[in-house]
Amino acid sequence: MPVKINEMMQRVLSLAFSDGVPPLVGTVMQDGRPQISPKGTLAVYDSEHLCFWERSFRTSYGALSENPKVVVYYRNQARAQEMGIRNGALRFHGIARLAEPGSERDRIWDLSPAAEQQRDPEKKGVGFIIRVDVIEDLAGQVIMQRE
Repeated sequence: MPVKINEMMQRVLSLAFSDGVPPLVGTVMQDGRPQISPKGTLAVYDSEHLCFWERSFRTSYGALSENPKVVVYYRNQARAQEMGIRNGALRFHGIARLAEPGSERDRIWDLSPAAEQQRDPEKKGVGFIIRVDVIEDLAGQVIMQRE
């Protein structure tokens, strides 16, 4: 089954920042410790990829430099019925990479909410693109998986 981030997923992720439920990005530090960070800039890059703008250069940046495996956790109980997903929760597992300078990086910036862009007025951050390999619900039920 191919991975295709559908319209419902795209819609709820596009509303995550304004809904006050920024997705969480989970990574693994060099010493093996897991860590998790909210990403108000997380967006759908295309039907197979998510992206986010990294402006802090703290734990997520360092962890992804060492290990590109990532999980994105989104939960919005208020949209559960609209989503048709129990508990309104989705996990996106994949591999992250640094976006190329130029059009890739610029697109990620453009997809970021204006309030987040204001936190990096000199546009010093970088973009990450996540190839989504598995999408599952809160119970671990696979919704889609890359073949």
